[in-house]
Amino acid sequence: MAKVFDFITEELQKFIITQQIFFVGTAPLSSTGHINLSPKGLDSFRILSPHRIGYLDVTGSGNETSAHLQENGRITLMFCAFQDPPCILRLYGQGQTILPDSNDWNYLYPLFPPLPGTRQIIIADIERVQTSCGFGVPLYECLGQRDTLVNWASKKGEKGIKEYQQKNNLISIDGLSTPLHKSPNLGD
Repeated sequence: MAKVFDFITEELQKFIITQQIFFVGTAPLSSTGHINLSPKGLDSFRILSPHRIGYLDVTGSGNETSAHLQENGRITLMFCAFQDPPCILRLYGQGQTILPDSNDWNYLYPLFPPLPGTRQIIIADIERVQTSCGFGVPLYECLGQRDTLVNWASKKGEKGIKEYQQKNNLISIDGLSTPLHKSPNLGD
């Protein structure tokens, strides 16, 4: 049976900290737009308060989350226990993108491990916290974090990452612009 909370309790914070993967879901306002669902790892998630979370977002093939947040702010994050005891945790909120040229960057960025290819920080103010049983989630053993994305970004270097972002991260698949579209850092 689902349980609903107004904030991320201490018990749920402990659960989150032990998870090796989380999922981020966003969507545009258009009924024909594409829903985005992305898995995340690399020790990139932080609980900033019982009502606020953040995660370090590294450069990827698209930037749908950021485009959707700029349009409507809606975001859902999900954690699944892949080991006992079973549990699914969803965090519902309003999010925003923090870019390296933002005033908040200098405060937030040191909370995360430095990762090559860092693009932005996603912050969400959590309005609803919900758990469910997770009885149908299979058991898995985490063998470790992949280093493929980190190695790819290191090999590209800062200039190569900026060029990649210019080509692949400025407009969503539904034609929405991302905050990177306006960022002076990409024009350097």
